[in-house]
Amino acid sequence: MSDDRMMATSRTLPFPPEAVYRAFETPELLAAWWGPDGFTNAFKVFEFKVGGRWIFDMRAPNGQTFANNNVFVDLQPGKAVVIRHDGLPYFTLTVRLAPVAVEGAATVATLLTWEQLLDDSATAQAVRHIVLPANEQNLDRLTRVLQAAAGPDAA
Repeated sequence: MSDDRMMATSRTLPFPPEAVYRAFETPELLAAWWGPDGFTNAFKVFEFKVGGRWIFDMRAPNGQTFANNNVFVDLQPGKAVVIRHDGLPYFTLTVRLAPVAVEGAATVATLLTWEQLLDDSATAQAVRHIVLPANEQNLDRLTRVLQAAAGPDAA
C-alpha cells in the first residue's frame, strides 16, 4: 500500500557512504548544499547527535526567509540520517546510504535513498509539486559539494 504522504527519491552518488555522511555531519558542507537551487542557510544551532537540535534560517533567492527547527532522530555513521522537521510543513526525513560497487573502480559509490514523510496527506498533496523538484535540486547541490570537497581528480 502506497502512502500519499511520502515523497521519495534515490540516486547513486560517485562517493563512498562515509563521504556522503560527512556532508551531513559537517555544518560548513551541509550549509553549502542544503535546500533548493539559489537558497542559502544560516545555522543558529547545530548539534549533530541523536536528540540534537538543528535550527537555521533558509533564505530564498527572492530574500524570503524560512525558519527551520529540526531534531536529529537517528544517526548511523555512513548508513543513515533521520531528521524530524518541527515546523510547517511537519515531516520526518530518512536518508539511507548504502555502498554500491562500481565496476572497474577502486572505490565504492553510494546509493542514497531520500524519504520525506509528511505528517498529513492534505499538506503533502499541497506541497508535492514544490518538494519533489526541490529534493532533486538538493541532491544536485550535494553532488557538487562532494565533488568540490573530493578535488578535481575524484569521481
